[in-house]
Formats: sequence, C-alpha cells, structure tokens
Amino acid sequence: QETPFENVVRAANGPVTFYDSNSGKPLFQAPINRSVDEFIEESKVHGWPSFRDDEVVWDNVRVLKNSGETVSVDGTHLGHNLPDKRGNRYCINLVSVAGSPA
Repeated sequence: QETPFENVVRAANGPVTFYDSNSGKPLFQAPINRSVDEFIEESKVHGWPSFRDDEVVWDNVRVLKNSGETVSVDGTHLGHNLPDKRGNRYCINLVSVAGSPA
C-alpha cells in the first residue's frame, strides 16, 4: 500500500530533504547513491524511514556513542542507528522530521 511518504519520494526529481520538525534544519537527503525503490523498500522492511551515511546532513545530526540514539544538534530525538551488513542504518521516526522547513 502506498503512503504519502512514498508518494512524495517517488514524485521528486532527485533527493528529498527531510527537516527537523522543531528547528527546520535539514537532517537527511534521500535517496543518495541508491535508487528510490531501494530507499522505499528498506524503509518499508524496517517500518521506519532508513537513511545511510551518505544521506545524513552531518552538520545537523549526531549519533550518541553509548546508545546509538540519533539526535539533531538542537536536541530532537530522531531515532537510532541500527547497523546492518551494509553499514550504518539510521531508522528515523517520521514524526521527528518534516518534508519542508519550519
């Protein structure tokens, strides 16, 4: 079943920017270095939008070393880093990010 999230990503001509729902700062741009289908499929499998290292805006995102918790530099809880065989995978709560800046 398609969702508004999936429709927005599929309709974009290039990567979609996801913003901090509190500060409006850009946090993720996806898909980068993978197809739209790969991005959506991985997100569906895990039940959360799943971003890879190349898709993180590192000026605005941090991963806490002890817990893997992923947060914005402004303190918004975003989700967790759940690495798999392909590398870091940031599973992000869609409520924590917005599709357009505040």
